[in-house]
Amino acid sequence: MNILVPGSSPATLATHPIDTLRAASAIPEAQAQRLAAEHYGLIAAVHRLDSERDQNFRLRSLSGREYVLKIANPAEDRAVTNLQTEALLHLAAADPDLPVPRIFPARNGMTELDIAFDDGSTRVVRLLSYLPGTPMHAVAGSAALRRDLGRCAARLARGLSDFSHHGANHKLLWDLQHAAEVYPLVDAVPAERRALIEEVLGGFEAHAMPALAQLPSQPAHNDLNPHNVVVDPETCTGVAGIIDFGDLTCTARVNDLAITAAYQVADNDDPLAPACEMIAAYHAVLPLEPAELDVLFDLIATRMAMTVVISSWRAARYPANRNYILRNNAAAWARLQRMVKLSRDHARVQIQRACHLE
Repeated sequence: MNILVPGSSPATLATHPIDTLRAASAIPEAQAQRLAAEHYGLIAAVHRLDSERDQNFRLRSLSGREYVLKIANPAEDRAVTNLQTEALLHLAAADPDLPVPRIFPARNGMTELDIAFDDGSTRVVRLLSYLPGTPMHAVAGSAALRRDLGRCAARLARGLSDFSHHGANHKLLWDLQHAAEVYPLVDAVPAERRALIEEVLGGFEAHAMPALAQLPSQPAHNDLNPHNVVVDPETCTGVAGIIDFGDLTCTARVNDLAITAAYQVADNDDPLAPACEMIAAYHAVLPLEPAELDVLFDLIATRMAMTVVISSWRAARYPANRNYILRNNAAAWARLQRMVKLSRDHARVQIQRACHLE
């Protein structure tokens, strides 16, 4: 995720996004272990987890129970960190069976701790449940799994529909409603790919952007990619967990579905078919409005284009973390090439038929 200054213009994005979120010094595993013991009473083995900006640690207690200790980047807006905490607390009450992380209070009863570190920073520390399972990107896709993902995505949206928070309107580069603002970053993409990327962004401006302001808006997860979903390791047909709420923001509700669907598009001659299975399952739980269905194809393609552009740009800026940053890039480009061969009308009809609306 890349937070932007509210009001940033396309002209300034390429040179002045708040990229200081990468500047935080690493926290040693031994220190994370001490924090868990001191503030949460946990004697636990500690293992560092990959993260683009925070410091995350997997804890395994003596009883075998597992947790995630999250240490926020000190440059993160305090309101944004609290937004994520409060959203998870809200979901625990709104849909207790939804497989999302649960927040555990510290010994002093606080769900967020402000801890001073040796580098002079003060960082927010939180303890969450660890959701075991196999990452979705590591298992073979199936219709059953896609349908369960659709149902869970709809439940997540429904659970957050009445959630409000003063930090929910912060601006993200990854937010689909701001897709036109990635134009200044297109030069980071290989030259032979730029024309197609610009074509897709142009389609977003022509068809989706004018409609978004009139569509239902609410806080949304905003990053349901297969790295943020874990599945039942025994059957691989059900969602065992939805993780990483770091891109949570208030946006058009359909954007969250489009993001989820973008990772379910196939690199074959019927690219929308698997995504439609997920969309239909979502629609059965949380019905989509006609205007949402009308722009869904444009938004799916736009997310793919944004993935190619933003990850290419960030990989150039942070070559040491290149492999992590580019983990979805190649697949997004392959799927996008298939998507642009479809007409908007054909795609809209295919989605409507999947939802039994035609």
